[in-house]
Amino acid sequence: MKRTTDKVFWQQPLTYLLILAGAGGALLGQRIIFPQTTSSSENSTQIVQSSSNSYGTSKSEKSNWLPVRAPISNGNFIVDAVQKVGPAVVRINASRTFSQRPNMFGRGIPEDFYGYEPPSRSGPVEQGTGSGFIISSDGKILTNAHVVEGSTTVEVVLKDGRRLQGRVLGTDSVTDVAVIKIDANNLPTVTVGDSNNLQPGEWAIAIGNPLGLDNSVTVGIISATGRSSSDVGVPDKRVGFIQTDAAINPGNSGGPLLNQNGEVVGINTAIIDGAQGLGFAIPINNAQQIAQQLIKGGKAEHAYLGIAMQTLTPELKQELDRSLNTNVRLFRDRGVLIMQVVPGSPADRSGLQPGDVIQRIDNQTITESENVQQIVQNKTVGSLLELEVNRNGQNLSFQLRTGNLPSRLRG
Repeated sequence: MKRTTDKVFWQQPLTYLLILAGAGGALLGQRIIFPQTTSSSENSTQIVQSSSNSYGTSKSEKSNWLPVRAPISNGNFIVDAVQKVGPAVVRINASRTFSQRPNMFGRGIPEDFYGYEPPSRSGPVEQGTGSGFIISSDGKILTNAHVVEGSTTVEVVLKDGRRLQGRVLGTDSVTDVAVIKIDANNLPTVTVGDSNNLQPGEWAIAIGNPLGLDNSVTVGIISATGRSSSDVGVPDKRVGFIQTDAAINPGNSGGPLLNQNGEVVGINTAIIDGAQGLGFAIPINNAQQIAQQLIKGGKAEHAYLGIAMQTLTPELKQELDRSLNTNVRLFRDRGVLIMQVVPGSPADRSGLQPGDVIQRIDNQTITESENVQQIVQNKTVGSLLELEVNRNGQNLSFQLRTGNLPSRLRG
């Protein structure tokens, strides 16, 4: 939302990345992304059962909640992976009171699109379906926020046919992660892998309930890692997405993406409308970090600077130099240009201004806006950052502490 008190020094379309913006509206079912017509310039921890105030453990630690199983020896690794994980994959039926929402991305598809079919309505109530997977034997389930956000009732259908009432422990629209709980014990659980070590070309196996077809399995490869939210077309998210060509369809949302060992490496979440072989998943390391906060307190915190920014290139500098709407002179053609500063934000309090060009953060050279986004989203709220910026040809140093992303910017 544009604020009349924001500091802006020219008027042109801005590339708002997630350092400024929060998340958009909720969906139930599969998120659909529309092809972008403009180019865009976007570790976490394992869930552990602990009373510690820390939000995680080192990357090398394995979750104490999730079983570690022996490597697969069967020659057909896909069958082995499905047999190992399939019993822990669930179907999630969600209902909510119907309310008309604005169209997503202005392309004519309503935000309340559920999944395998347009939501069925009985009076003011609509129903839809997504997927999820069990992360603890006492009934904690990981899924997408857009599968359950805004729901009045959540039903979980296990592979053995049992139907249990689910309770939403928390949702985070910024990362599209949610945790729900069912009252059951001795449930089958998934084994979690390490999404930080994924390489393009590795096998990828998706399990879920596409188009209402329970426990469907598709296979492909990891096509890419670290796809920024702006690359994917959802600039309101703070996720470096996994790209896969394993078929993902409406209803797969919230289901697991597996590696060849049958370990969960991602949560299937998004497709691009009209494209083939383009599916996206949330890295499991990031999802677990958020899930731990949701389980502990029902909400997640996100480090925040309070700037809108854009990768600076020689071409952009020439364009801005010709602009009649700015009195700011740029003396660098590389780095990240601060386009706007939110009043009262950590960036504002530290003295950063529109027109500053970020050169380094914590002694790391900054060349793209995604560099800034990655650094900030991996920080906890209250972390100290050292920034070096160029302002009108002069290099200046700033210190600031990250704030918590305001709720008004989360969508």
